[in-house]
Amino acid sequence: MDPTRFVDYYELLQVSPNADEDTIQRVFRHLAKKHHPDHQETPDNETFRRLVDAHRVLTDPEARAGYDATYHEYWNRKWKLVAESGDSASFSDDHEMRERMLSLFYVQRRRSMASPGIGEYEIARLLRTPVELVEFHLWYLRAKGWIERLESGMLAISAAGVDQVEQGQLKLGHERLLEAHRSGEAPDAGPAGS
Repeated sequence: MDPTRFVDYYELLQVSPNADEDTIQRVFRHLAKKHHPDHQETPDNETFRRLVDAHRVLTDPEARAGYDATYHEYWNRKWKLVAESGDSASFSDDHEMRERMLSLFYVQRRRSMASPGIGEYEIARLLRTPVELVEFHLWYLRAKGWIERLESGMLAISAAGVDQVEQGQLKLGHERLLEAHRSGEAPDAGPAGS
């Protein structure tokens, strides 16, 4: 289901998801008259077409059952979004994740100027994070100009990203550098930055 194309037929018809067929019929007739293309004062072809679609689906028991499953899935996703937006801990977790990612890019570039890049899947694997979540953070780091896409297709820290790390806005402690070396390289003996 594509959430950008989902149409809430209950909202469109201004009825409850528990509305019976008689209520749906009555409300549909009223709204269809109001938005009919031949109506003198309020013609609206697009709204009328969507009302007809909603009426067709919600008055057919089999089609309505399928629609209701999609409707509940859509609203469950919306409620999860609301819950997540109210969780301030997830925002600080996001900040921490971006710091860790930039740390990886910093260490990779410093260790291998010939091969400074890291791929999205490798980052996800190193950070034990789903690729879908990594994509959000990569978008942010690229938009800030802190990482860049190389000709090889890999991502690497930019000069602005190095400045960001070295200005102390990100703290690359020894323990974070150790995490960056799970791919098999030995860590440096001391901390990389302030």
